[in-house]
Amino acid sequence: MTGVALTAGSAAAVLFGGFFLLLILRVPVAFALGLACLPILVIEPRLSPLTLFNETFKAYNSFILLAVPFFLLTANLMNIGGITDRLVRLSRTMVGHFPGSLAQINVASQGKIFIDAQVREGYGLSFSIAITAVSAVLAVIIPPSILMVVWGGVISTSIGALYLAGIVPGLLIAGAQMATVHAYAKIYHYPVYPRATLKEFLVAGLQSLPALFTPFIIVGGILLGWFTPTESAAVAVIYAAVLSIFVYREMDMKKVYQSLAETGRLSAVALFCVGTASVFGWLLAYYQIPRVLLENVTSWGLGITGVGFFIAFAFLVVGCFLDAIPAIIIVGTTLQPLAESVHMHPVQFAIIGIISLAFGLVTPPYGLCLMISCAVAKVPLRFALKDTLIMLVPMLLVLAACIIWPEIVMILPRLISPEYLK
Repeated sequence: MTGVALTAGSAAAVLFGGFFLLLILRVPVAFALGLACLPILVIEPRLSPLTLFNETFKAYNSFILLAVPFFLLTANLMNIGGITDRLVRLSRTMVGHFPGSLAQINVASQGKIFIDAQVREGYGLSFSIAITAVSAVLAVIIPPSILMVVWGGVISTSIGALYLAGIVPGLLIAGAQMATVHAYAKIYHYPVYPRATLKEFLVAGLQSLPALFTPFIIVGGILLGWFTPTESAAVAVIYAAVLSIFVYREMDMKKVYQSLAETGRLSAVALFCVGTASVFGWLLAYYQIPRVLLENVTSWGLGITGVGFFIAFAFLVVGCFLDAIPAIIIVGTTLQPLAESVHMHPVQFAIIGIISLAFGLVTPPYGLCLMISCAVAKVPLRFALKDTLIMLVPMLLVLAACIIWPEIVMILPRLISPEYLK
């Protein structure tokens, strides 16, 4: 095959130029990543278009990635089988008497069905959309998180350590969201539920007790050495199915089929992104583009805190345009040498990246969770943008705290399982 050998600069221009052009043309991200690689694979004499298929297959040939469809199936079974409903009831007995009670339950349970209910009770529509979208980011920060599984598989970081490291930042972000809801509720006089009685709390707790074991199986099983992350996800599927079918008795074969079909659809999208993003990342490494991009940054002498803010900024910007999974594969692997150059621990690097990418779920133009919430409410995205941005400010402060004080991230891994940090 004849062709022209490309330099790192020209390869980067072709890759990123082609990718963003395809995004502007509204080509889906997964396809845009793969198609952006093709011109280089055709032009470069040392490569072949077959590289696209070979590297994609190598990305799929990973045992750890089996956890992705298993986790998605667990979530679908919990939603359809009545497990999530019981956790919502427990949340209501715990935080329902706080100012902005229904919105507080929305944060505590990360529900997606609260927009209409909040509006009916007198909450502002923009506020209801914003809190529903913003509370969804907790799902990728508090374990079990699919982004942590992908990060651990791609950048070789202990998933058990990431699970532990995400707990404190996740709780702080949840607290920041609840404090924001409290402030809104006081200003706009949103309604409050009566305080639940001890009996109501105990009944809800007993009904939810089997459901509460699901995260213990996933996280605790890994930390206790019972399962690998993939095995824990498979066990969680079995447990959620048994709970839904035989304990709560809200799952029939039709609902099982619905769960499997939805899981297949979501898994196909997520894993196709992993495959094409891996090829894109492989070409970046082939031409040593990360080294070229970071040469000037390493000369700035930022130190570990400055590098932390630079990493957060990079992920925040990329998250506005790109789905989190390909962003981890492309940007995470690109910035990894920079984090290593200032001796930032891989776990802190991962949590900074994951929290920053979580913002991308609600920041336009990508803002998937915000788009879905606005679509449910049948309003344009700009309608809820002001309240959404207000709610993101306390979360940004938590992200900054995780950069300035690494112990926020590292304290639980060091206390509970220091062997994961080696």
